[in-house]
Amino acid sequence: MSTLAIDGSSGLSGGRRLGFALRYADLALLAVALPAFIVVGWPLLGYAVAAAAWLAQRGIHRLAERRSARALAARDRRGALGTVAAATLGRVWLVTLSILLVGLLGEREDGLAAAVLTLFLVTAFLGSQFLSRLLAGTVRG
Repeated sequence: MSTLAIDGSSGLSGGRRLGFALRYADLALLAVALPAFIVVGWPLLGYAVAAAAWLAQRGIHRLAERRSARALAARDRRGALGTVAAATLGRVWLVTLSILLVGLLGEREDGLAAAVLTLFLVTAFLGSQFLSRLLAGTVRG
């Protein structure tokens, strides 16, 4: 029997499925939050701004990961660290200013909704990063 017949057509084994789920847990939470915002009646402008800022910072994070991996492959630790540091600071400023501006230029409730959603997204992101690195260490060790 082939491994395709045993594992199915998904192409992801159990450990890889968990890693994939952990890697994108924050994006799943973002997707689930939209119906919750609609049902509860929370401001959709707050959701839209938080979602746009979150997706933009995730894109920046992904690009920084790739660039730092290339720098490390070239044995340029300083370049890799600089990339990660600059991307981290930029991502924090992007999300923070987005929340601040929607709260100041829109309704205060828009800013509050964006801040609360971002709080949950950051928590999900950091928790999933911690768990994925913990599990990766367990698998290797």
